[in-house]
Amino acid sequence: MPKGSNVPVPTGGLRVEMGWRSGRGVPDADASALLLVSGRVRSDSDFVFYNQPAHASGAVRHEGKRDAGGQVTDTLLVDLARVEPAIETVVLAASADGGTFGQVPGLYIRVLDARQGTEVARFDSGDATVETAFVLGEFYRRQGAWKFRAVGQGYSSGLEGLATDYGITVDEPQHTTPPTPPPAPVRLSKVTLTKEAPSVSLAKQGGTSGAMRVNLNWQTRKQFSGWGSKRGRAGATHADLDLDLCALYELSDGRKGVVQALGNAFGALHQPPYIHLDGDDRTGSVASGENLAINLDHKQSFRRILIFVTIYEGARSFADLHATVTLQPRDGAPVDFSLDECTVPSTVCALALITSNGGDLIVQREARYLIPERGVSPQRTVDHAYGWGMNWTPGRK
Repeated sequence: MPKGSNVPVPTGGLRVEMGWRSGRGVPDADASALLLVSGRVRSDSDFVFYNQPAHASGAVRHEGKRDAGGQVTDTLLVDLARVEPAIETVVLAASADGGTFGQVPGLYIRVLDARQGTEVARFDSGDATVETAFVLGEFYRRQGAWKFRAVGQGYSSGLEGLATDYGITVDEPQHTTPPTPPPAPVRLSKVTLTKEAPSVSLAKQGGTSGAMRVNLNWQTRKQFSGWGSKRGRAGATHADLDLDLCALYELSDGRKGVVQALGNAFGALHQPPYIHLDGDDRTGSVASGENLAINLDHKQSFRRILIFVTIYEGARSFADLHATVTLQPRDGAPVDFSLDECTVPSTVCALALITSNGGDLIVQREARYLIPERGVSPQRTVDHAYGWGMNWTPGRK
């Protein structure tokens, strides 16, 4: 559809994909949404993006990014039936990280019926130059119904400029002294680890205290095949897939162990090992997924921590799975990375290695698929690969 045109959309679940082609010199980009009343947000909570992935109403959720053969998509789920009556417009935007949209080939936005998968609208943007943020489209109310409009408006001031233009408080709180403390401003910064830049210092990013949340979320590119689940069904679907986020730890006093759902070894946040697994999730959604917390108030107690994931049931390898790992300190910028496509029969993947360095913690992207030998557990496999030296016995959930 051409810029400025509009089309009616169904009132219900919609999948909004912002896509482009990856390649050498192409900057990364991130999708976001703003829920507006009279052209502005009511508060910073009306901004949905990578640091704030779900709106309180449940109407908009940032699902995350995937790269399939050089075609990158970043996805928002929008349920227009759940948009609050006061909201008139849902702006759909993207921001470039490390370059401009003139360097991003094949930029587009498309709207799909989330249930049927059919395309409702598509807008291809081909005229970007120096812009570092782009409003690609918007949903708006008209006479009790919803429409989608192709916008194509750019900002050279990046995500910060776009956000402040719609009333978002960014980076610094106001310097006035109100009767009550102002809410914390929205943090727009983040660090994405890649093969070329695989590590980061938590201290340099401001992550020095409090609980750091580690989240694993995933999407299946298509049905898994081959390996039947424990319930005896061959051809496991997304709902059958059970991934387990785990952590091997070695403390500064030499103690070693594992935090995992298997054997109910959920750990503890305020006593050794200062690592706690929230629970066992099967949805993989960015709003939930698998989560564990690491208490940075006790960072001097850690020698090293290896975050890894195993397939408990539902598939025989990580093939056709797109997963994203996010480490979110209480303070400071989040650190995230995606897993590469799996091309080997792997049931365990080392995600990130966190090591102590003079009072600081260094996060190293691993994204390393491992292949257990016949009769060897995934846990023993990752232990051997990283030289943890623990004794293992069979366990169950």
